Amino acid sequence: MLGQQQPTVMEMDQISAATPFQLPAPIWPVAQMKADGNYFFQEVIEELRGARVVVRGRGEMLMLSSYSYLGLLRHPEVEHAARQAINDFSTGVHGVRLLAGTTSLHVELERAIADFKHTEAAVVFSSGYVTNLTAISALVGPDDYVICDKLNHASIVDGCKLSGAELLRFAHNDIADLAHRLAALPSTANKLVVADAVFSMDGDIFDLPTAVEVCRRYGAYLMIDEAHSLGILGQTGRGIEEHFGLDASSVDVKMGTLSKTIPSVGGYIAGSHRLIELLKHNGRGFVYSGALPPAQVAAAHAAFAILAREPWRAQQLREKTDYFRTALQQMGFNTLDSQTPIVPVICGANDHAWRMAKRCQDQGLFVQGIPSPVVPNGSARLRCIVTADHTLADLDEALRVIGAAGKAEGVI
Repeated sequence: MLGQQQPTVMEMDQISAATPFQLPAPIWPVAQMKADGNYFFQEVIEELRGARVVVRGRGEMLMLSSYSYLGLLRHPEVEHAARQAINDFSTGVHGVRLLAGTTSLHVELERAIADFKHTEAAVVFSSGYVTNLTAISALVGPDDYVICDKLNHASIVDGCKLSGAELLRFAHNDIADLAHRLAALPSTANKLVVADAVFSMDGDIFDLPTAVEVCRRYGAYLMIDEAHSLGILGQTGRGIEEHFGLDASSVDVKMGTLSKTIPSVGGYIAGSHRLIELLKHNGRGFVYSGALPPAQVAAAHAAFAILAREPWRAQQLREKTDYFRTALQQMGFNTLDSQTPIVPVICGANDHAWRMAKRCQDQGLFVQGIPSPVVPNGSARLRCIVTADHTLADLDEALRVIGAAGKAEGVI
């Protein structure tokens, strides 16, 4: 307080020593993994070469963990747009979007997203994680209910918890269980159902047609996270509604990211004018976050233009994915119910996944082992992702390495 003598540095150290703060342990035995040579997270990529990358200390590797599903990273049209945006607007903006941070680039991107998703409007956020936290916490509160698929992404779960609404979970992709939970809620209550379109660890697709019917029956608002389905599902890559042949109005809140198929950063919500106006004024992650930088906005806009102009990219990716998944299954690997470029290779225990990853990495294949608790106990896996950059020769190389690793570990 003003007028009182402040503690010295030594006294502050003594206070800290008297009341030590105990940091929690990492969820994995990181130190032991590093000692065993099984830690491959946060590897440093120094150069991009299409389907291959140069990794610090390991040289060139075949990438099998990239979110660049349609191969738009390094696309000249996207890079040109980003450079032009820096020339026109520099590297940042003047603050938050609500005050001085909105540029013509932001407005044009949001219009392009709304057009691509066949909605009235759209709004972009600084990350996909922030998008889910902001949207869910703005839509429901302490007197409401939010109902989630048990395998939803962590950002959805965190958004539900932040909202203060009562959180209910239904069995994975089990719409009968969803209906059971909705039927037990007051008919007059606000109810928000949230699910991933494509589940990020299993690669399977949410049963949207049945979920839409159930939500309409019980008066629930429906939000779908298309982080891993934008550009992937549907004849023209417009997502899960197109995949199932549903009307574009089937989903009330359409969420997506700008950091996977779209080679930029950020997230978006597309929907009605009323919804977007609400999020722009009540969404704390929008009101209190700095605006996306001009280069990232322009890159995303250019990528949406490519998606709209070149729908053949999605079809080519499906063909490559089917080739890769079928070959793994013929070798004897369990790939769960994956129907997308996310292809899990189930290893079982965490140790198996870590050692499988090491065998693959040592053979020049950049693939990650995903252990519990990220996935359920006993279902640790290699998480393989096929992209448009892969040639069939690349996929054959990956299959050879994974097959040898699987045999060595007794997985197949």
